[in-house]
Amino acid sequence: MSRPGTKRQSRVPASPAARLIKLGLTAGGMAAGGVAEGFRRLGRGAPDDAHSVLLTPANARRLARRLSEMRGAAMKLGQLLSMEGEHLLPAEFSAALTLLRDSADSMPPSQLRRILGREYGHGWEARFDSFDFEPDAAASIGQVHHAITADGRELALKIQYPGVARSISSDVDNLGMLLRASRLIPAGVDMAPLMREAKRQLRQEADYLLEGEYLERYGQQLADEPGFRVPALHRDFTTRRILAMDYAPGSPLEHLAHADTDQAERDRIGGVLEHLLFRELFEFRLMQSDPNFGNYRYSPASGTVTLLDFGSTVEFSAEFVRGYADVCRAIIAGDRARVAEAATELGYLRPDDPPAHAKEVVDLILLVCEPLAHDGVYDFQASNLLQRAAQAGMDLVFQSEHFQSPPPSTAFLHRKLVGSFLLCARIGARVNVRELIGEFL
Repeated sequence: MSRPGTKRQSRVPASPAARLIKLGLTAGGMAAGGVAEGFRRLGRGAPDDAHSVLLTPANARRLARRLSEMRGAAMKLGQLLSMEGEHLLPAEFSAALTLLRDSADSMPPSQLRRILGREYGHGWEARFDSFDFEPDAAASIGQVHHAITADGRELALKIQYPGVARSISSDVDNLGMLLRASRLIPAGVDMAPLMREAKRQLRQEADYLLEGEYLERYGQQLADEPGFRVPALHRDFTTRRILAMDYAPGSPLEHLAHADTDQAERDRIGGVLEHLLFRELFEFRLMQSDPNFGNYRYSPASGTVTLLDFGSTVEFSAEFVRGYADVCRAIIAGDRARVAEAATELGYLRPDDPPAHAKEVVDLILLVCEPLAHDGVYDFQASNLLQRAAQAGMDLVFQSEHFQSPPPSTAFLHRKLVGSFLLCARIGARVNVRELIGEFL
């Protein structure tokens, strides 16, 4: 029922105490790395700074590796910081945490078997004709396995790691404490709202029955979109910790980046992905907010994209969507005053912020919305927008005493926007973004 393992395996620490020990070892390793870096600098006659000696590439890799072993909320928060915190974290740490977006360690088969027995009961093997113990993918909350049921259905089973759900609050709190203690996050940045929002969203992601409902809702919403496929849910094999859906064969979306892929096809797929983003925000008010490359499959034969993961689905209020429509209209019109008004309504600015700070925030908004403001086809691959935006954000954080973190309600929208940009850049798409959004404004 399985083939030899090829992914890196490690047991998932299931209890809050075991997970705290993992983070404690990480903190100790980072401190030791800082001491070693301090001695190296001393030998070179370089200035010693208790803060800067911690911010080394080795410590960045050490933190990313430990979070990959822990999985769960700790890894998920690391992923979120890698996208939402590009203007907060040192470059080495942002780059290292970016690796968390791609994959995690997988569980050893012995741990996986215990979960299957707990969820499906004694003799669960009889429900399957075959079950592949080598996961197709391993992410922060769970890993995906290919199986064929005894009645012949071909399924993808997303199986949640043990202890993830009950460790969410402690994971987020403990990682936040580590980031603060190591001074990786600037002292003036209030992490509490982001951490509260992360806990709320992670509790939702750990409920696979709820994700199954979102999977079905998306299938209904996209029934009129021939460019997308949403797998069907199989309720009889779905539990709160196992999600069963149609198995979706196909190539990774990066297949489109191959040199032999026609540019017109890259542009078309980039266009349908951007159009879906606008439908999610302005029409559905329902958004799959984790555009990880692994959450998509591409079928060259049919030209369709399969959407795979709906755990990080968020719903937006009508008021929130109206605010974003207002700011988009103002950006297209080049109306800086209206951009400032909309930014205040959305919580990016305070009514009493001084004009100089308001100007800086409006400048940053106009910068990050460059594809929308651009009149014509935008070449995502040729753009260095993310680097420019990261530098501008860093300047704003460290140089403005009036800086405040973006509203927590925007964190997962920002992740979608950044991730969608990265998707289009990876496949080399050129898209007229302004034209696509026009029908929604």
